[in-house]
Amino acid sequence: MPIHQHIEGNKVPIKIWADELESQAEQQLRNIAQLPIIHSHVAAMPDAHMGIGATVGSVLATKEAIIPAAVGVDIGCGMIAARTSLTANDIDDRALKALYHQICRDVPVGRGQHGSKYARVEAALPFAEQHTSILERHPDIRKMAGKNSNWISQIGTLGSGNHFIEICLDEMDRVWVMLHSGSRGIGNAIGNYFIARAKEDMMQLQQQLPDADLAYFPEGTKHFNDYVEAVDWAQRYAMANREEMLTIVLAAMRRHLPEFTITTEAVNCHHNYVAREHHFGADVWVTRKGAIRAGKGELGIVPGSMGTRSYIVRGLGNADSFESSAHGAGRRMSRGQARKVFSNEDLIAQTEGVLCRKDGGVLDEIPGAYKDIDEVMANQSDLTEVLHTLKQIICVKG
Repeated sequence: MPIHQHIEGNKVPIKIWADELESQAEQQLRNIAQLPIIHSHVAAMPDAHMGIGATVGSVLATKEAIIPAAVGVDIGCGMIAARTSLTANDIDDRALKALYHQICRDVPVGRGQHGSKYARVEAALPFAEQHTSILERHPDIRKMAGKNSNWISQIGTLGSGNHFIEICLDEMDRVWVMLHSGSRGIGNAIGNYFIARAKEDMMQLQQQLPDADLAYFPEGTKHFNDYVEAVDWAQRYAMANREEMLTIVLAAMRRHLPEFTITTEAVNCHHNYVAREHHFGADVWVTRKGAIRAGKGELGIVPGSMGTRSYIVRGLGNADSFESSAHGAGRRMSRGQARKVFSNEDLIAQTEGVLCRKDGGVLDEIPGAYKDIDEVMANQSDLTEVLHTLKQIICVKG
């Protein structure tokens, strides 16, 4: 299915892969399309919805500049998944419950800092020297991190909100491990710190913006190179965090399930990040805020909600999308609205057959608060092809 909406009347066009878009999200896209740094056009994925400054589910190509708020504060947030040699026949109800509780014990979840007993020091060591260098130049990052400044104890931890760990079955009843997380509290501090610096720099340059959250660093200015270094560090840290959690979850599985092997190389993809790429005749900075790269032949993960299907996909390399894809179902209502609209009984009904929390603490993550993942996939049939369809049997929420 081709582009659904094409909005002109801005400095650059807006190409949208969704039938409907909330007015606030459309206005954010229009604001972005007015910026002088935008290259070619703005792309909005099928799961697009309002974010802070930049729309979640938007893909921006910028010329000689980066917008820190478009990257966001969950820098490097993304997915990892791997298929095992196990099948549904290898997991009975007793093993399922034992595995769920083992994962809950082994992987720290939630916003807070976790104790040193959880620290995965060996996984963190490759990041130490550059981290020290970044903080020497920008000590306020540590202050902003506050209680979460011990980044070594954050690697191998899930976080909160929509982050999750799932054990899934595919269309052939093969067992997969899939999880969603990012750069944790340290990435959040880096993001917020440089968003504030960008706003200050724009004021000094007297640059008028349609939204203060669209403040950007032009190449060659005071903070540009430092931001590129710090965001790259956080993105690599986020990827390592997912790899470490995958290792922990596989170890938990080996305690309670028959012997198995990993039958596919793990798919590990960001969906909140910035990278240098070539599009429409120019080398540009591509920011995917709630979108994954879907270059021709590249593998990616498009998750649903905690009660719906997810997809392992192969990119089709669509140029108009800057070779991108949706990153998931996308929210259709805020967390606060979800808590008002739905009850715990609704959550129980919508997560039937999934071993997971079914209490008020995760009510804002109820499947009904998200868009229809199958509609999202149908709307991006020219962006990706589906390789595997996954349905969770265990879901551990942050």
